[in-house]
Amino acid sequence: MYAVVIDDFGLAPSLRELPEPVPGPGEVKVRVAASSVNGFDRLLAAGALRGIFEHRFPIVLGKDFAGMVAAVGEGVSGFAPGDPVFGVVAKANPTDGGGFGEYLTTAAGSGIALVPPGLDEPAAAALGLAGAAALAVVDSLAAKPGETVLVSGATGGVGAFAVQLLADRGVTVIATAPPASAGHVRGLGAAHDIDHGADLAAQLRDLAPGGVDAVAHLAGDGVALAELLRPGGRIVSALHLDPAGLPRRDITGTSVMADPSRDVLDRLAREVAAGRLRVPVGRTLPLAELPPALAGFSNGTLGKLGVQVASLG
Repeated sequence: MYAVVIDDFGLAPSLRELPEPVPGPGEVKVRVAASSVNGFDRLLAAGALRGIFEHRFPIVLGKDFAGMVAAVGEGVSGFAPGDPVFGVVAKANPTDGGGFGEYLTTAAGSGIALVPPGLDEPAAAALGLAGAAALAVVDSLAAKPGETVLVSGATGGVGAFAVQLLADRGVTVIATAPPASAGHVRGLGAAHDIDHGADLAAQLRDLAPGGVDAVAHLAGDGVALAELLRPGGRIVSALHLDPAGLPRRDITGTSVMADPSRDVLDRLAREVAAGRLRVPVGRTLPLAELPPALAGFSNGTLGKLGVQVASLG
């Protein structure tokens, strides 16, 4: 099969041929149709996770996937060859991939779900990791209708999902975005947009004079963002913000991680299939064009960067 891999620290990602993976006990083998790029992929490719996780080279990049079950390992139930599936690659070692290859193996017990009618492969392939992260943040925020929530990082994949999920709950969303992307975040359901590159506090004075009720921390300096909260406000971070480092005692902080369990994936898929959640794929590249685009995928990309994993053999 063909896959986008990194062969060692400091080497750029490349497209090359590898043996097809074989599913072990409890694993599903998937023929991948599509994937999408996440921040984790960029960090892994850049060597930024060295010393945090074990790296077993060559590493096939890509956490998200959508495709069809090609085979199942011993002891697998609930999936059969030919089933359309999507999800997030689940391995004991987080660096083991990956969605940027024509085939992958992943645990059958987590990170994989059936694709329901109404959810196409490109959307399913961009839903898993970012959608699960957004849902974890939004559920932890527990915002009530009428509350005002600042979403920092609204133009990214996680932010785009978070804006929609919050707006659907009757929350007044203030989204950070460059001026050129204001229409994008408004289209997702944000009531207001503010320039992430300018003075946030000054821009919020008219929108939330006493401070916002909550902050979804998906980009930027979490400590600085916490200063924008009203007394009793709360900040939920997907970026490992340490609540002990918050500058005030009259606010609360929580750090969360994506949990792409089957229940979470099913929940997200139902929302998309019902038309209540839009998957924000800004642009899509074929697998062969992905390696040089990985380093700069976040520059000017609204939402997710999709990957078409077409057969190259």
